Amino acid sequence: MATPFWYNAALSMIKPLYKWRIKKRALNMEQLQQECLERFGPFQQPKNRNAIWFHVVSVGETNAAQPLIEHYLKLGHAVLVTNTTKTGQARAKSLFLKAPYQSLFQAVYLPADQKQLVRAFYQKYQPKVLVLVETEIWPNLIDQAKHFDVPCLLINARLSEKSAQGYAKVPRLTQGMLSGLDRLLAQDQATLQRYLNLGMAASKSQVLGSIKFDIHAPESFIQQAEQLKQGWNLTARKIITLASTHAPEEQKLLTALKPYLSQCPELLVIVVPRHPERFDEVFQLAQDLQLKTQRRSLGQSIAADTQVYLADSMGEMWLWYALSQVCFVGGSLNEPGGGHNILEPIALHVPTVLGKKYFNFQTIVDEFLAVEGVTVVEDAEQAAQVLIELLTDKAKAEKLNIAAQQIMQKNTGSLAKHITVIDQYL
Repeated sequence: MATPFWYNAALSMIKPLYKWRIKKRALNMEQLQQECLERFGPFQQPKNRNAIWFHVVSVGETNAAQPLIEHYLKLGHAVLVTNTTKTGQARAKSLFLKAPYQSLFQAVYLPADQKQLVRAFYQKYQPKVLVLVETEIWPNLIDQAKHFDVPCLLINARLSEKSAQGYAKVPRLTQGMLSGLDRLLAQDQATLQRYLNLGMAASKSQVLGSIKFDIHAPESFIQQAEQLKQGWNLTARKIITLASTHAPEEQKLLTALKPYLSQCPELLVIVVPRHPERFDEVFQLAQDLQLKTQRRSLGQSIAADTQVYLADSMGEMWLWYALSQVCFVGGSLNEPGGGHNILEPIALHVPTVLGKKYFNFQTIVDEFLAVEGVTVVEDAEQAAQVLIELLTDKAKAEKLNIAAQQIMQKNTGSLAKHITVIDQYL
């Protein structure tokens, strides 16, 4: 089923706005030109044709797909990764664009979903299979997969009630996309049911759990964390990481933590904002609160009197978690919220706190919450209080951690099931 005329017309109309947003977010002219070429063509030469193509939207999906991508690279398959966000692409490159995978791995931005652009991309890269990870489905992307006879799978799929309602408002567009999928592998029964209600064929759908539970921290980041602990004299510091934060979370959390930082010189807060375009803004917030702040982007180290360390780099989240004793996962106190992945810190045995707006990860968080494997807070003041409690009460932190690890162990195994299905299309 071809994509509707109105959809393609609407894309043409909003294209200038899209380009303006990319320009606004670009850090320099060279980066802007590169991103525009990748999104709007002419596309760069593929390192390898007939690659396994993974489309991962941002950091969360890249992390989820990490063990899958690694599996196929280790087997000698060429892998192409496309991202929608800058942070997602930085994470993909930091994980795989290095020995021994350089020659097999390529990461570029997903082209804008205009038919002629998507068609040109397929013609140039000639992928062997398209694997969409978690949430992002695009009409022309799926339509052209059919046109080029490329199997298209939506794996580790999740769909919130809110997103399902949005898709239901454009039934022709949604049903066209779903009919173009060869397989849908859902994280949970609720997601599967929402897709079936939207018109996905039951015969092509199944629940395989979440591959996120099969996650592991790359050894290189664990080693780097150990080196920094020694080199920066962090062994006696009490370290909280505020991860993937959005406005106004940094301002509220740092304000709430300031009294503790004043009283306790060994306390250190690492702040990792979700979006790079906000790095300077967050630095200014810390300055306004008169907190002694160092920045990763300037190559500054954590000094004895550092209170806040702004991790304004990309692709290093594993490093900051590996340095932490407790963490807060952001995007969960802001409006509208939605939350981010709690499984990374839990995989490193870091006690985890988050706000109550975690609907993007509802099923996963609820499972941990049921056994008190994470702590959900109402506001920034409560977050600060709980984080300090977990830092000082070792028994409480350990109890949280033991419960969380039991859920992790119970849910591993989805990765192997996903590989079995993907292998059928290779």
